[in-house]
Amino acid sequence: LLEQKTGDVMFFRILQKESVGDLIKGLAQTREVIGPRAKGSEFVFDVIDNPDDLVLDYTTTLLPPKKYFLKSKEEMMHYNSKTGEVSEDEVAVEPRVLFGVHPCDIHSLLLLDKVFLDDYIDPYYKARRENTLIVGVSCMPTPLCMCNAFGTGEVHDGFDLFLTDLGDYYYVTCQTAEGANLIDKYCETRDVEPADVDALQARIKKFNEAFVPAPDTSEIPLLFDAKYNDPMWDEIGDPCLACGACSMVCPTCYCFNVRDVQDADGVTGTRVREWDSCCFSDFAEVVGGHNFRPKRSDRVKYRFYHKQWGYLSRYGEVLCVGCGRCNTACKVNINPRRVLEALTKVGEE
Repeated sequence: LLEQKTGDVMFFRILQKESVGDLIKGLAQTREVIGPRAKGSEFVFDVIDNPDDLVLDYTTTLLPPKKYFLKSKEEMMHYNSKTGEVSEDEVAVEPRVLFGVHPCDIHSLLLLDKVFLDDYIDPYYKARRENTLIVGVSCMPTPLCMCNAFGTGEVHDGFDLFLTDLGDYYYVTCQTAEGANLIDKYCETRDVEPADVDALQARIKKFNEAFVPAPDTSEIPLLFDAKYNDPMWDEIGDPCLACGACSMVCPTCYCFNVRDVQDADGVTGTRVREWDSCCFSDFAEVVGGHNFRPKRSDRVKYRFYHKQWGYLSRYGEVLCVGCGRCNTACKVNINPRRVLEALTKVGEE
């Protein structure tokens, strides 16, 4: 047993695939189980009532797991403007497990943690994180994946259990004592043997070789500095539809709007927080009607600068995990790969 840090452990087990159903049934006794399931030809994170509905060899989900921690829309309080009475909504979160999370999505939660748990503790996000176990699962890259560019294709933190697919069985990494206790409680496992380690190494090699080559990101921050006013931003950003789809499907976008919704009586109402997008036309509009980013290309440029430069300057990491969801969602081909390739090309001229 290898001690990693306070409260964490690290050891490894082998779990046969047919035993995953027993693990799901056991977890469901005390927790809500959420995992990837099919929805038509796509996949979504949803409540798993039947272990047979769980799909662990999925490509990616339509929406990232952030929707379970930063809700797309939630009520924060109710008010009465006549009496001045305010009643804050309690954050009621039942214990749950998010099962089958890809490495890039685990990384995305760690990036969101810096925003909502470091500088300012958001009680809504904090309550949901503290009541959720994370079980990760390995994947194989699709042509749209860019986790190799950002180092998010493998993960060593941020989960309780991680399952690496080795064919007929999973190589299980137990990172927390709670995760280890649950897998020991609900299903049979065996010790890791030398052949399992060989299979793991072969699987890692296969994973790394499956990627479409990614742009070199080592000089990207410097190029963002140098090319702020480059015409490439108009070429890429002018076709933007300002629909915000890229932000809605992004696992690391965290902008939100807070507004008061008044009831018909004109006295009572509800304060609501909901997802917002820097691509929306009114995102940078202030009182008086002035808009700091009136052009679509300005807003596209701002989005990429925030992710690849602004967040990096503050937290030392970029705010992109290369999941490819924005590539699928955008109807005019605006995506990180295109932007990074354009920056690199301009930098070579």
